[in-house]
Formats: sequence, structure tokens, C-alpha cells
Amino acid sequence: MAELVGVNLAMQTPFNEDGTIDYRTFEDLVDRYIDAGVHGIVFGSGTGQHPYLTEEECNKLYELGAKRVQGRCNVICQTSALNVDEVIRRSKHAESIGANAIMVLPPYFEGPSDDDGLFEFYKEVDASIGIDIIGYNIPQATGIAVSPSLLKRLVELPNYNYIKDSAGDITTHQEFISTGANVLNGCDPTTIFAFLAGAKGAIWGAANFLPTEAVKLYNLVQSGDVSAAFTLWHKMLPSLLFIWRTEYVASVLHASKLRGFGTGRVRKPLRALSKDHAEGLRKALATLEG
Repeated sequence: MAELVGVNLAMQTPFNEDGTIDYRTFEDLVDRYIDAGVHGIVFGSGTGQHPYLTEEECNKLYELGAKRVQGRCNVICQTSALNVDEVIRRSKHAESIGANAIMVLPPYFEGPSDDDGLFEFYKEVDASIGIDIIGYNIPQATGIAVSPSLLKRLVELPNYNYIKDSAGDITTHQEFISTGANVLNGCDPTTIFAFLAGAKGAIWGAANFLPTEAVKLYNLVQSGDVSAAFTLWHKMLPSLLFIWRTEYVASVLHASKLRGFGTGRVRKPLRALSKDHAEGLRKALATLEG
């Protein structure tokens, strides 16, 4: 089992003006994020606009990303798809290029939502690969909530060793941790509380624009310096609350551009932030510079 502790950056996918992927900027960002100290990088994350990338584009990103990382941090690839055979095909490709783990959403569009159906889905994926699976609990997007009782069953599978929890319900998050599962936080505004509760780390979208601060926060909590961690947290919090309550991906990418990371562009059908939201985000980021 891979040690996916710490800050796993849910990395953006930079785009050119014409909507094509800017692979040169992508590779440069990989280096910069590793230099900032992130413990892992998730390629094809939601923040990386996975739903709007083709399978071919994902495969190329993953190949370039893994080659650029060169073992300097963990590599995680999202291999989610609606068709199970496609999930397995994508997952095998990720394993073949050296990924430490894959991240897989439940079958989120008119697929099974009962515990037995979800278990059988992950069981089939699990049997197809030999690397870690990170399940993904984000009911506000999928309409499917992973229950603590289901998680207990899932972690009995050979490779289902982690779950990313983006629901934002700290009660359920602690119930997940209590099962003995390896839990990774995915809700930006609850990160410090998840760390204190015993989460192994985070898969963190906002780390695209505050990578150094994200790593420092994790390290402060791990060292037991909770007072310093909360001092830093209160500088981070205004921007974390802002992105969580607005257009998340567009906000993260705009904030990243403002702080010198990436192009700031989204791919259709996503849209850039309105002028009012862009100004609100700029103000929310000001506390990071204090």
C-alpha cells in the first residue's frame, strides 16, 4: 500500500486560449508544486477538469506527469468514467505508467446507488489492478453518499485503501476515520479540523494557489504546533470559504493565476468568473499576503 499522507495536490490542467492543453505550463507547474513540498499530485482531478478531458488527453497528461515527477512525490490519476470497462481500461493505463494510486468516483449517473451495487462496482475495478484505489465521496456532485458501513466493506477489498471525502460533513468524516479507513479530506474549509481528527492528509484543490501554505499547515498540525497552525489557517480561510461558495474550479484557477500559477483558463462548458466574483476573490486572497 502506498503512503498517500500529507498534501496531495488536486492539480489544475492549464489551457491555451484556444482551449487546448498547455502541456509546457503543465510540466513547469509539476516542478513548482513539488518544489513547494507537496507530498503527492493528483492528475485529472476535478479541479483539473477531468469531466471535460478526453480519455486520450488524460492518458497523455498522466504519462507526461508521471515522467516529470520521476518519483519525487506520489502520483495519483483519476480514472473515473460512466462505463465500467472504460474505468478499468483507464486504470490499467495509469498503473502501467507508474501511478501509485487511482481515484475513482462511484457510477454517478443513473448507476447503482445502493451499497451492494456500489460494492460490486468497486470490487470489479479492484480485481483489475494492483495499485491503491481511492474512493471518492462527493454526494453534492454525484447524488451518491458512501456510508460508513459501506466503507467498512470496501476497505476489505485488496486495493481499496483510501477514500477522499469532499462532503464537508465533519461528523461523517470522523465516522469514516473511526472505521479504520485511510481518509483524505477533500473539503477545503474543513481541512485543519480533518487533520486534527486524524485524516491521513488531503486531496486539495486550493493547494493550486497556496501550495506552500498548504504544506506548512499540514506540517504544523503533525508537529503538534496547533496554535501556529490556526494562525496560518485564519490567513487561508477567507479564500477557502470564497472558492467553496462560488464557482469552485473557475475560482481556484483564477486565484492560481493571480498568485503566479498557471493560465487561469477553464474549458467549456465552464465559464470564467464574473467581474464581481473576481474582485471578491482578489479581496479574499489579501489575507495570504499579510
